[in-house]
Amino acid sequence: MAATTYGKIAVGAALGPLRRRPDAVPERELHRDGIVVDRRQLAAYDRVCGFRLSDTLPATYPHVLAFPLAMELMASGSFPFGVLGLVHVGNAVEQLRPLDAGEPLDLRVWAERLAEHPRGRTVDIVAETYAGGELAWRDRSTYLHRESDGGGKAATKERAEPREPVAEWEVPGDTGRRYAAVSGDRNPIHMHGLAAKLFGQRAAIAHGMWTKARCLAALQGHLPAAFTVEVAFKLPVLLPAKVAFSSWTDGDVRRVALHDARSGRPHLEGKVSPSASATA
Repeated sequence: MAATTYGKIAVGAALGPLRRRPDAVPERELHRDGIVVDRRQLAAYDRVCGFRLSDTLPATYPHVLAFPLAMELMASGSFPFGVLGLVHVGNAVEQLRPLDAGEPLDLRVWAERLAEHPRGRTVDIVAETYAGGELAWRDRSTYLHRESDGGGKAATKERAEPREPVAEWEVPGDTGRRYAAVSGDRNPIHMHGLAAKLFGQRAAIAHGMWTKARCLAALQGHLPAAFTVEVAFKLPVLLPAKVAFSSWTDGDVRRVALHDARSGRPHLEGKVSPSASATA
């Protein structure tokens, strides 16, 4: 994320008590055309997230390309919430076909669906990627603006036992910084423990999109060409960590889950569904 965007976010946070934000999403769409993928950056992303090196973009990589536009939109005064303190609670990616690193890409980003939530309100940031003039990829990220505790203790008591894992991963303490370097998402809660504590976290936490990408990397080679992958981000991964990955089939749907290997605390739950146009 550009320094100018960080400046807008910092000013917005400082003026928050003095500035009344709109109670609606901005009626604007940001776009950037002719994006050329930097293969060195792509390779670095692959390594951080666990993908095999390839010229085919991981399904989560266009999210990284769209991230600067998303942040520009969210940092504007027309956005209903300040960026700092928003919680990424869900993400859905629809890959209509694989994308190659050599293809010029066009991006569109906008906000929609300001909605009530048991713990406050949510808003969706939608991104689309076009290749050769045709829609090839779509992403929907849901962010929560917390306005109440939502009865979190009761939810914890009803937590189901995690599935038997198929893999366990050590997540180093610098994972947030490494992912920030390849994604541009330098939110303080991911960078250092001290900065994270200023925003109410006990330690630096892994990015939600890193956990999603890491789970997809574990399925690399076993996914159709066209699919939708939806995840809900549960409790944060406090760094460093040891996490357990579970995956199982449910008809045509593949379920995935990530939980703390020691305590069983859930980090991510999701599913991968083949699109109608999917090919093996």
